[in-house]
Amino acid sequence: MDNEFVLQMRCADQPGILARITGFLYERSGDVRDAAQFGDASTGLFFVRIHFRLTNGGSVADLRKDFGDFARSFGLDWSIRRWERRLPVMIAVSKAGHCLNDLLHRWKIGALPIRIMGVISNHETMRPLVEWHDLPFHYLPVDPDHRAKQEAAMLRLFEDSGSELLVLARYMQVLSSDLCAALNGRCINIHHSFLPSFKGARPYHRAHDLGVKLIGATAHYVTPDLDEGPIIEQDVRRVTHAHSPDDLVAIGRETEASVLARAVKWHAERRIMLNGRKTVVFN
Repeated sequence: MDNEFVLQMRCADQPGILARITGFLYERSGDVRDAAQFGDASTGLFFVRIHFRLTNGGSVADLRKDFGDFARSFGLDWSIRRWERRLPVMIAVSKAGHCLNDLLHRWKIGALPIRIMGVISNHETMRPLVEWHDLPFHYLPVDPDHRAKQEAAMLRLFEDSGSELLVLARYMQVLSSDLCAALNGRCINIHHSFLPSFKGARPYHRAHDLGVKLIGATAHYVTPDLDEGPIIEQDVRRVTHAHSPDDLVAIGRETEASVLARAVKWHAERRIMLNGRKTVVFN
């Protein structure tokens, strides 16, 4: 798949833009394999994702240069990346390992198009699991008096490893506004409830106390607004009065892991585009 690529672009909605883009690719030996588009009437923006391959020995370097000139004339925000390039990912975790274990398993069997560069944790709990997978484990304990230093070390590990996505796999620390800004659009969190309900601690116990009939999980991009970043994926599970809090926790763990895995997969496959406080997901 060395000659296959994904084009993502966003611009002000305007007539004929998709035809012009596909025509541009055709003129430069680009063969479209899959295309998706969405025009958002509420924001006036137009989003496109095109999976294409270059035929007849076409050069992606030349294509990017020519497309840059083309994009400027239409005010396009765009990227062209190699198809099935395995995205370098760093994972952060605290003590609960269900989401981490799920990501490691999916990565190991090739179900996620990612390369895991290492795992960061503020506890030693997950070290044996991570090192069993022959991955670097970075222990960064949190000292309330030196949080900025800990986060600086976290960001340095992320950048030095070449990672392009930080996955908070039940990392139970609130990131500072500065770190959120540095990782804008490059940090995904899994929230242990169907946002915006039951924020904070012990959500399943609170849900049980109120007799809910649905529980869920939400994957979203991290922003300085706690648990209010652009939502990528959500799912729910039906429960009854017969389920105990421990039952809800077990069901919740499975839901969290699957929702997070889908969000990571779609991000790695360049299927997600930010649209203000929302996302466009071509899944």
